[in-house]
Amino acid sequence: MRLLILGGIGEAVQLARRLAPVHAVTYSVAGKGRVPALPCPVRIGGFGGAEGLAALLREQEIELLIDATHPYAGQISRNAMQAARMAGVPLWAYRRPAWEPEPDDDWRRAANWPEIVAALREFRRPFFTIGLEPLRHAADIPLRQHWLVRCLRCLAAELPFSPRLTLLCATGPFALEQELRVLRDWRIDVVVAKNSGGKAVEAKLTAARQLRIPAVVLERPALPAADREFAETGRLVAELT
Repeated sequence: MRLLILGGIGEAVQLARRLAPVHAVTYSVAGKGRVPALPCPVRIGGFGGAEGLAALLREQEIELLIDATHPYAGQISRNAMQAARMAGVPLWAYRRPAWEPEPDDDWRRAANWPEIVAALREFRRPFFTIGLEPLRHAADIPLRQHWLVRCLRCLAAELPFSPRLTLLCATGPFALEQELRVLRDWRIDVVVAKNSGGKAVEAKLTAARQLRIPAVVLERPALPAADREFAETGRLVAELT
């Protein structure tokens, strides 16, 4: 079977490795982070929206589209659903289960950027781990706050200078000891994180719990329904092997 896997998370890479020996797999990744080495063709970059993805599905005679993108890649998932309908190709999706707070966690949930800003009013030294969004608001940092922002790629030259923002360019996953060191060294008093789920990036919330630091957790976007959805990659692989 000819499969196209839309990836970008650790489980998607594992999925491609397990399915490539059995099927004709093409793996697609945006290319913002590390590009995985896989035993199948790897496509890097966008498609040109749902129409472009639908055209590729037809051209390559894809028989099954698998959406295994990041839980916050809502636009990609919406494009995948529309493209699958246009091309008449079934869409399966791996939906990684979200984290749930543990008894010692102090979570403040937020649905969007304004709610994040409101939740941070009582804090002075937030640590952002939600991508590039905080950098777009560098000019609006309150006088009493200093932001530490971790992201995949360093865009400091493209940003307005702010003495109240430090950019930490690093690529995970990060060990618990690393996250504890960051929180201590930068005197962080609140962590801002996405509810990504999984084990790869959970250490920052574990570190916050151990140091009794609150976390502002950005809620997941609503994702479109797929023809079939799986909470475990093993179950998806079992259906195809």
